[in-house]
Formats: sequence, C-alpha cells, structure tokens
Amino acid sequence: MEITSVSNDTVKRVKKLALKKYRDEENAFLLEGVKPVREAVACGREILFLFGTAAALEKTGRFGGETVTVSERVFAAVSEEKNPEGVLAVVQKPSLAPKACGGRCLLLDGVRDPGNLGTIVRTASAAGYKHIYLKDCADPFNPKAVRASMSGVFGVTLYETGEDFARYIRLPIYAADMGGENVFETEKRSVCIALGGEANGLSASVRAAAEKIVSVPMETGSESLNVAVAAGILMYALK
Repeated sequence: MEITSVSNDTVKRVKKLALKKYRDEENAFLLEGVKPVREAVACGREILFLFGTAAALEKTGRFGGETVTVSERVFAAVSEEKNPEGVLAVVQKPSLAPKACGGRCLLLDGVRDPGNLGTIVRTASAAGYKHIYLKDCADPFNPKAVRASMSGVFGVTLYETGEDFARYIRLPIYAADMGGENVFETEKRSVCIALGGEANGLSASVRAAAEKIVSVPMETGSESLNVAVAAGILMYALK
C-alpha cells in the first residue's frame, strides 16, 4: 500500500526526526540516499524501517525488515535533499556513552557545524581514527552531519564527553592551534588529536591537557584553515 498523504502518522514521524528533540525521544536518526541505505543494509546496521518510493526501495538491496512505500510527492515533502533519490532509512542510534580508548582517536572540542562534523567523521573513518570524542559539539546524527559523513558514521565509534574527557583518552593529546609546532616536523606516533570549534577554538581544559600543540603551516597572510580540512591533514601527517 502506497501512502499518498503528508498527514499520515508515519510520514509525520519521519519528518520529525530532522529535529534533535525527536531523534532523542525515538533514539533514531535518518539516513538518506540509495548508496548510504544500501551500505547500512549490507553491513547489518539496526534499521527500524525503510521509507521511500517503490522504485527507490527496489534499489536498496535485500532487506528483510519493514518497508514503508510513499508517493514521490510525500517523499519530497520529507526529504531535505535538493534532488532526493527517494529512499531513506530510520536507523537505531548507537550509544554515545564514553568508554576508554587506547587507539588513535580524535577529540572534537566545540565543533558546532554539522557539515564540518560529518566531514571529519568521514575522513577519520578513512584514515583509521576509529574513535571520536565529542565535547560540546553538534549532534552527529543531524541529517546534515550524517549526509556529510557519507556513511562514515558507521565506520567510527562516537562518544559524548564533557570536562572528564581525560578519563577515557589513554594516549597523549596533540591539540591543533595556529601557534603550535609544525606538524610535519613532529614525530609520527599514536595520539589523540584535539581540534577546537570554528568560533572559539580550543577550550582551556583541552589546551591544558595537551602534551603538545601542533599546527599546519600556512602561507603568510592566511588566517586559518577550515576545521575539517585541518583535521584531515593532521590525521594523515601524524599517522
């Protein structure tokens, strides 16, 4: 049966998941697009149900769970994409409770832009930094963050932490700051890379916990790098 009304309760439920309040209440988030949904299905993620047009649902691969078929008009009313592909998954959120980690990791300190956060997650997954601690950051399950992560959200483990971050990070912390040591002249080793937010940079507590301050060298006259770009450079420079 195809749903053709935007007033349908399931349609309203999916639309609400664009807001953090309802993601927290439902303990779920949205993953949109044929490729991301196929990857989530293939790797066995906990999908509550698939939602989309009949044609798009056929492209998602073998899925034995619940599917909700809607008209193109209904899907367009729910989607936040400019050119929606017609399918999304409602996915169970993993726990963000912090745990100790001894492998290469990131500490993101006040990264508030969902696009930047998602891009960092994507790069971290590719670079082998599989654990990311989030201190006062954007919601990693914001649709913009999930979209920017390009399924990288499934390749890392995310933790929300506060001022107790040092309890869980078992490696030296190298914090990124423009006044730090040239990262390309720093010894490569397993560390936790800390990056500050777009507006305020590193907090005093993270700066104080850092064993070393490192920077990406820039030409004279350049003020700063985008935090996601800097994160990618630092991850590969120190690996």
